[in-house]
Amino acid sequence: MNLTAVLVLAVGTYAFRLAGPLLRDRVRLSGRVELMMSTSATILLFALVATATLTKGQGFAGLALPIGVLVGGVAAWRKAPFVVVVVLAAATTAALRFAGLS
Repeated sequence: MNLTAVLVLAVGTYAFRLAGPLLRDRVRLSGRVELMMSTSATILLFALVATATLTKGQGFAGLALPIGVLVGGVAAWRKAPFVVVVVLAAATTAALRFAGLS
């Protein structure tokens, strides 16, 4: 990638991020649009978690990883500290893989 493309993308990214604070008071969104934006952010986050959990390379990641993520999700839902959530998810996945469940 050449330097010009990098600079154009950098300026575009900076301008896009700067537009939010500059236009905050000038642009009014309807309640429906705000609800749709909030919902779409949740859906995108869920899709990211799903693809990272269920796939490895070009195929299925196996059952150990989704089960570990599920255990971490339940721990987070029960308001466990972040470190506990991560350790529970990793330990569950590692234990299942050690037991032979890929």
